[in-house]
Amino acid sequence: MSATYKKRILKLIQTLDLGIDPDIQVGGRPPTMANSEFLTNKEQGDWAEKLVQTAINDNELGLLAVQYGRSESLAAGDEGFEEFYASYQAELNELGKRPDILIFKRSDFPSGTPNTSSDEVVSSALAAIEVRSSSFLANRYAAYMEQRGAAALAACARIKEEILGGELAELLRQKNNELYRFLESANNESFKQLDFRRPSWSSSRQLRRLTELLGELKKHIAILHKRDYLSITPKVEDIALVNRWIQRFGVKHYYLQVFFDKVYLIPFEQILEIAADTEKEGEVFSVERDVKNQGKTTIKINVQVGREVIGKIDMPDHRSQMKEFERGRLLFYVTFEGGRGYLDGPLLKEVLGVD
Repeated sequence: MSATYKKRILKLIQTLDLGIDPDIQVGGRPPTMANSEFLTNKEQGDWAEKLVQTAINDNELGLLAVQYGRSESLAAGDEGFEEFYASYQAELNELGKRPDILIFKRSDFPSGTPNTSSDEVVSSALAAIEVRSSSFLANRYAAYMEQRGAAALAACARIKEEILGGELAELLRQKNNELYRFLESANNESFKQLDFRRPSWSSSRQLRRLTELLGELKKHIAILHKRDYLSITPKVEDIALVNRWIQRFGVKHYYLQVFFDKVYLIPFEQILEIAADTEKEGEVFSVERDVKNQGKTTIKINVQVGREVIGKIDMPDHRSQMKEFERGRLLFYVTFEGGRGYLDGPLLKEVLGVD
């Protein structure tokens, strides 16, 4: 089974037109200084991993979730960081990107302490989980985007009525018959597809008003064009490194997106299948250079494609912390403690394909 899985993953990666090199070797200079946002994000990521691991282990599922990814607390600027960074780059080039959590059959490890330094033990895992965290409330975001989209569509309909319901209709037909005909048949779906260059007609009062309305229409259409979903976000540069780990161990790999109220799980194989389907781009996924991720190219897949394995989370406590570096530089960041994820155990086992 693992050999077939490895072949499927490699074949899917080879079909992606994203310039992915399965044999890539990473390198480069280590960052020289951490910042507050980096430290807060790391703390949030560590909290998300603990939340998921605890949610799995505290349920009677016959599963054992074990922390596996690197957990060192060193940051750029700390003593020993350069050596740590070089070691991590070497590991990526040899082993690939280790997932954050491995899931085993609990009955295989009565002591609860599998030796994850053993290739044989790692290869016996049921699943490998890459945990990503996001500083959003998924429910609140969805409600806001739904309201924003509805308001933009209502504005488009109002502008259409004002243009076509009076003297401006014939003026538009004369100046731009193609846009006139499109607007005449426009509905909620076609508004989302419309794009045009805003005119600059100004030789009469009616033309100035028409120009103003078309400018307003274009503004609301731009809202409809924007991505309106939260996403699961694998970086393109990570895909080759995740594949390298899969090719060595043959364990099925999953991405898990943790928000502060919900958690979604999606198989890595499904991510690749979606990204390979160009017809779904713009609807289910997009490929973007992520400003929040050092401008790295990222595949952003609608989180609703995943399965909601945790539907409720008790908000963790959060506190300010201070980190002092050798030269006396201080950084202030946020730590997270506690919180509970309410796991849908049967659904988790279904997605993982575990009996």
